[in-house]
Amino acid sequence: MSDDATMGFKRTPCPDCHGTGELRIDSENINEDFEVEKQVVITECPRCLGLAFLPQGAS
Repeated sequence: MSDDATMGFKRTPCPDCHGTGELRIDSENINEDFEVEKQVVITECPRCLGLAFLPQGAS
């Protein structure tokens, strides 16, 4: 059995999320003791909708 049928299309990794499907945003917050708390906010990539690759024909 050959896997040639699965090689029929080429996936283009999303340039915004680098093929991960998510964006990581560094954030700093100040708490009630006036200390800076650093955190990373992880969200779905809006360009590829979390798929990690662009749909065919999208740019």
